[in-house]
Amino acid sequence: MSVDNATTTLVVNPTAGRGRALKILPKVLTELLRGLPEGSLNVLQANNYHEAQKFCREAVESAQTSPETRDCLVVMGGDGLMHLGVNAAGGTGVRLGMIPAGTGNDMCRSVGIPLDPVKAAHIIVGGHTMAMDLTSVVGQLAHGGTQRYVGTVVATGYDARVGIRGATMSKAWGSLAYAVAALVELKKFEPVNYRLRIDGQERNLPAMFVAVANGGYYGGGMHVAPTASVTDGLLEITIAHPVSSMTLLRLLPAMFNGSFVSDPAIERLQAKEVIVDGDGLVGLADGEALGQPPLGVTIEPGALTVFIPRNDPLTKRRKK
Repeated sequence: MSVDNATTTLVVNPTAGRGRALKILPKVLTELLRGLPEGSLNVLQANNYHEAQKFCREAVESAQTSPETRDCLVVMGGDGLMHLGVNAAGGTGVRLGMIPAGTGNDMCRSVGIPLDPVKAAHIIVGGHTMAMDLTSVVGQLAHGGTQRYVGTVVATGYDARVGIRGATMSKAWGSLAYAVAALVELKKFEPVNYRLRIDGQERNLPAMFVAVANGGYYGGGMHVAPTASVTDGLLEITIAHPVSSMTLLRLLPAMFNGSFVSDPAIERLQAKEVIVDGDGLVGLADGEALGQPPLGVTIEPGALTVFIPRNDPLTKRRKK
């Protein structure tokens, strides 16, 4: 680490990735301790969502009381824990490290962090950071509250229903859960009526989904917004206009490499603010329940300081 007296608080979900996090934890700790001064690593294993949220918030609050020490928060688990880390550290200036150990790991994909937990730990030891954008969502949100940060994608249509089902299937199917869920939901899903306001312009349209992205990935590696950047100060909007079930089935494999966007049914836009509303929509973001629309989605440039690889091309745009 670049500051010798910095305290690193590592919050771990030991059950992430069907227990993978707990198995790989000793190697991660070894990698972190190689580059951290003695006594500066505080490891907390969270047994549930609320405990993880509490640990993350307390670590950030402690870091804010002594900013000269440059303390930081590191989260190790799946996208749900990354989401808690983002919401604890977002807008505070406290540095956030992310170590992927879940089944989806879309947050790390979107930021350019390797999916190998030990390599991700090595990046934190390196101490190189970047100020990345976050999506701010306002509305009547799940778990209470009216505002939340999102690192990856706000989903509300077919994609949200796939995400919800995939989360319930992940223990049995692992990384294949979202692909299987996509096939299951495809049998019964019909286009939904969206009411959008994109940078002040109203659009009412039926669609399979409208994905509002900061980072480009969701659903366990689906590249829904292949040109999205977490440093450009813009939201990437992907609209899938109504298609037959067979067409959507044909497009699903192409979502994993982003090539599906070349299909005539796909529309892409950029904006700084989107209000998402419609009939029968359900909100999902970073793999977590978000709440019922209407949802106000805006971009907050540079809201989060995150550890990234030193050679990441994103650092050329906005260093911290």
